[in-house]
Amino acid sequence: MKIVFVGGGTGGHFYPLIAVAEEIDVYAQENQLVQPHKYYFGPTKYDEKALYENGIAYVYCPAGKRRRTKDIVSHVKNFLSLSSIAFGIMKALMNLFFIFPDVVFSKGGYASFPTLFAARLLRIPVVIHESDAALGRVTKWSASFAKYIAVAYPEAEHELTEKQKERAALIGAPMRREVMYNPNPEAHELLKLDPDVPTVLALGGSSGAKYINDNVIDALPILLKKYQVLHQTGKQHIKSVEEESASFLRAFKEINTYRPIDYFNPYYMRVAYSVADVIITRAGSGTLFEIASWGIPSIIVPIREDVSHDQRKNAYAYARSAGGIVIEEQNLSPHLLVSQIDAILNSEENRKHLSEQAKAFATPDAAKKIARLLADILKSHEA
Repeated sequence: MKIVFVGGGTGGHFYPLIAVAEEIDVYAQENQLVQPHKYYFGPTKYDEKALYENGIAYVYCPAGKRRRTKDIVSHVKNFLSLSSIAFGIMKALMNLFFIFPDVVFSKGGYASFPTLFAARLLRIPVVIHESDAALGRVTKWSASFAKYIAVAYPEAEHELTEKQKERAALIGAPMRREVMYNPNPEAHELLKLDPDVPTVLALGGSSGAKYINDNVIDALPILLKKYQVLHQTGKQHIKSVEEESASFLRAFKEINTYRPIDYFNPYYMRVAYSVADVIITRAGSGTLFEIASWGIPSIIVPIREDVSHDQRKNAYAYARSAGGIVIEEQNLSPHLLVSQIDAILNSEENRKHLSEQAKAFATPDAAKKIARLLADILKSHEA
């Protein structure tokens, strides 16, 4: 039994694949099935450690990225990427022909296109999943021939045709077990935070979010009088954040703890969720579903739509269902940030309501559902 995972070039595409791979192994063990051979096709390994820990073999498959912007530079880059796409399709055809998996599972994105195109030519069953509230271009295209279509938001399901909806299911977003709800009782001690002081957690993703960083830093003189702040800055911003915050925090006495950290691995992500009373975050779908599973009230600052067409739709779709508060990037200011945090943390009723809404929206079984679906396809090919 063989399965190929593919998905494009970001953690939002890669880590849900890992979550599904984890659940396939658990399902096979629980049902005394032969462990399937797992492969990841992509232009890079993205996270070699995660692939190794989950027994996934990496297979190089190049891909060309199609840019949405209309300037002359983007047009030139799009033209040049055609050769990468063509080479990627040929490489994927050869790889799939020699491996010939029972099923291909795709998370979409530009890196998945060559493999999906090759799988269609070779008539290999394809299962796709869309994490965002709007269907990506590759997902829209592959939905026409995918055996099954899984989506995370109702808004994405509405974009499918009536025929495609017959093969679709709303299941939420797959999450790794490492970051699911499981509070660490030593979290405050590990982070050197006071368990009696409310904690604001600011997240910017692995690369950080400078706009969030700047507003959090400017709000610190007010925030730290009432709360403590745990701030994931991104690796490229940690030095500037430490220097900028240290320069003016020296002038303040009797303030609570401010702890900037460049990056949270999965273990420390769970530790951070364990202490958070409110979270400031971008609108990556994976992060939003993780926050929902923990039932933590959130303030969502999506990336501008001209930079990311997904995040704004994710933010408002999440807010409608899970009760998060959305602040558009152009409207964000230190005083608005503080007022929204106060509105949540100063009202136990409001805080509890937002927490309950988030928990009701959570989909902790999403990875398990996809794993069972893939396992059924694998078993049918063995019969």
